[in-house]
Amino acid sequence: MSWTKREIVLNAFEEVGLASYNFDLQPEQMQAGLRRLDNMMATWNSRGLRLGYPLTDSPAGSDLDQDANVTDEAIEAIVGNLAIRLAPILGKTVSPDTKASARSAYMALLSRRSQTLEKRIDVSAIPAGAGTKYWRFNGDPFLLEERRGLTVGPDDTLDLES
Repeated sequence: MSWTKREIVLNAFEEVGLASYNFDLQPEQMQAGLRRLDNMMATWNSRGLRLGYPLTDSPAGSDLDQDANVTDEAIEAIVGNLAIRLAPILGKTVSPDTKASARSAYMALLSRRSQTLEKRIDVSAIPAGAGTKYWRFNGDPFLLEERRGLTVGPDDTLDLES
């Protein structure tokens, strides 16, 4: 079973020092926590950290009892960073340990989820070198762009008419 948004918000409030067994959180506080959670996850999503969290197009479209659809490896980073975002609206400060663990969990999450982007190099700007004498034939001392053939999808065929 996945974590719900309510459980994440409650854990973040506990991290700030408002444990639900000691304090009764008001519905307005829970909604404020949900808005902060949605904003944080939208920011992470825009930075390329896509965790499967269901983003909404309006604040009214979010539900506290909805599944967060994030893996367990992401929970510590989400709860810790949400606690840091909730503390100022409560007039509290989070402990340095919470800040350190939130940052550490976020960086670990980034390193696990990051992917190396492939880049194509413009070979027409790279000199061919002393051993390659392309310039004798076309007057160009740079590497030639490779010619690519026609490609079709795996389920398509290419019909050539004569």
